[in-house]
Amino acid sequence: MYNDRKQQSDVAKLLAGYVNNPNVAGATVLSLGCQNLQVDIFQNALKEINPNSDKEILIYEQQKIGTTDQMFQMVIKDSFEAIKRANKIERKPAPVSKLSIGLECGGSDGFSGISANPALGIVSDIFAALGGKTILAEFPELCGVEQELMNRCVDEEKADKFLSLMKAFEKSVVNAGSGFDMNPSPGNIKDGLITDAMKSAGASKKGGTAPIVDVLDYGEYISKPGLNLLNTPGNDAECTTGLVGAGATVVLFTTGLGNPMGNPIAPVVKISSNTALINRMSDIIDVNAGTVITGEKSIQEVGEEIVDYIIELASGNVETKADQLKQDVFIPWKRGVSL
Repeated sequence: MYNDRKQQSDVAKLLAGYVNNPNVAGATVLSLGCQNLQVDIFQNALKEINPNSDKEILIYEQQKIGTTDQMFQMVIKDSFEAIKRANKIERKPAPVSKLSIGLECGGSDGFSGISANPALGIVSDIFAALGGKTILAEFPELCGVEQELMNRCVDEEKADKFLSLMKAFEKSVVNAGSGFDMNPSPGNIKDGLITDAMKSAGASKKGGTAPIVDVLDYGEYISKPGLNLLNTPGNDAECTTGLVGAGATVVLFTTGLGNPMGNPIAPVVKISSNTALINRMSDIIDVNAGTVITGEKSIQEVGEEIVDYIIELASGNVETKADQLKQDVFIPWKRGVSL
């Protein structure tokens, strides 16, 4: 698994990003010993992200320890003691600037680009203004709005990197016999998003209007306050996994058709683009942006409602539907044809 060196590097960075994520107190790492992704590659990736990390990381290599029973006795005993120490960590007041917000959409419909996605744009602009970090991903769903996003980059270097990543991604899928034009799913098309450009026009609104302070390739970790672009597929599972690996502590996920997506370490907040969806699938939706469509609320009001929800969530006062249902998904991107 992961024989390609680029894949090894990507996965090592991704795992290091999960360990470094503020939602994680520590980690237990199990290694066979002879696999391609060696422990030292993971450790070097973690040092690159955070050389001063003091998180407790327990590492076990089975081929050095002996029997499976011996290893798991050590793993269970040591991890249990480490969890007890982690449980002594107390919640303390913190500014919202400490939050990193991932922005994503999945199962989009014709309303997504005029209700839920623009509401996330409001959220992104608010957090960027307050010194927080926001991350807009899903590069295949930014096809057609490249120039607009390049114009918002803080410098030419960031704009060039974004265009270079977009071209490389598109070239890889074309070489495999596909293309960005294949991104809209049957559900998207049925609900009016019939071309990749139409889908991108709505998807890009999740990034609001703030300047783009950084452009990251898959596996890179966010460091700059403001709006960041992250190279991931549009595939919901791979994108969510990548956002959290890049440092997102909360993921905002808009949907018009419904999607039961969650993550093991970061809460995934589902925002419906229409009221019919929350009435039909109330068990997976946290916030309803369909009130924009019915005229009950403005986009600004829904954006502020989402901000209030995020603060309550980060304060431990509410739990997302995805966490209640234990919808944990972790699927790394292998750089193959994934739109």
